[in-house]
Amino acid sequence: MNIVHFTDINNAIRGDVDGFIRGCCESYDEKCRSVAEHISERADKHPIILLAGPSGSGKTTTAMKIEGYLDKMGFETHTISMDDYFLPKDRIQIFDENNRIDYESPYRIDIELLQQQMHMIANCEPVEVPGFDFKTQERIKGRTLERKKGELVLFEGIHALNPEVTGFEDIASCIYVSVRTRIQISDGQLIHPEFIRVMRRIIRDKNFRGRTAAETLEMYDSVQRGENLYILPFKHRAHYHIDTFHGFEASVYKGYIEEELDDLKAEYPDYERFKPIELLIKELDCIEPQLVPEDALMREFIGG
Repeated sequence: MNIVHFTDINNAIRGDVDGFIRGCCESYDEKCRSVAEHISERADKHPIILLAGPSGSGKTTTAMKIEGYLDKMGFETHTISMDDYFLPKDRIQIFDENNRIDYESPYRIDIELLQQQMHMIANCEPVEVPGFDFKTQERIKGRTLERKKGELVLFEGIHALNPEVTGFEDIASCIYVSVRTRIQISDGQLIHPEFIRVMRRIIRDKNFRGRTAAETLEMYDSVQRGENLYILPFKHRAHYHIDTFHGFEASVYKGYIEEELDDLKAEYPDYERFKPIELLIKELDCIEPQLVPEDALMREFIGG
C-alpha cells in the first residue's frame, strides 16, 4: 500500500506544478511501457491480452497506452472494449436481491457473442465487433476486425479476468488495474482509493453518460457489490498489476466537483458516506485542467 501526504502534493504544486504533473504522468507511462515490454516477450504464444479493473480504474486509457507501446515495439495491437458487448436494455434479465437490474453482473454481457468472436479473432477470422450506446442502453453498429497472424488483440472490461466470461488462460496475458495509493489528510485519516475512483466516476458520468452526481452516488452500493462479487475474486489471475493513481489528479478534480459536493451536502440524504472526498479536496490546492496533458489518464474522465 502506497501512502502520500496531502502536504507533499500541495508543496509539489506550489514548487513546480508543470514538473509535478509531468513526473506523475511519466511514472504511470513507465508502468504501462514495462507491462507492454513483458507482453511483447511472450506475444508469439499469447496473442490475447485481457485487462480488467473496477469502475473508474482507468482501464480505457491504460489499454490505449499499452496498445501504443506494443505498436511501437512492432506488435500491431487492436483494443476492444467489452462494454461494446453489453446486452441492450430489453434483453437484460438479471436482478439483484432487491429485484433491481444488476448492471454489474457478468451476465449483462452477451457472453455467447463475445466468446464466439474471441475464438474467431484468435483464429484470424473477420468479425463484426458491436458497439454500445450508454445513454440509450442500446447496441449500435460497431466495426469490422480481422486479426493478422502475429498481431495482438486487447480486451478491456470489468469482467475481462472472469474465466466464465473470457477464458483463454493458455494464450492470454492478464492485467489488473486500479487505484492503490491512499492520501493522508491533516487529521491523520487515510483516504481510501475507492474515493478517487468515485470522483473519477462523478465527473465521467456527468460528461459522457448523462448522469447527475446524485445518480452516480446512488449506484455506489451496486457498484461496490459488483466489485466484491464479480471483479476482486479474479484479480489473482493477473500476471501484471498497475496502480493508476496520479498524485495531482484529485487537485484537478477539485474544480469539477467542489460545487457539486456543496449541492449534494444540502440535498443528498446519504452524503456523510462520501464526506472523505470533501475533506480531501478542501485540503488540496486546485490545478486548472488546461495544465493536464492531452494524453493523461485524467482525460478519460474530464474530457479533452
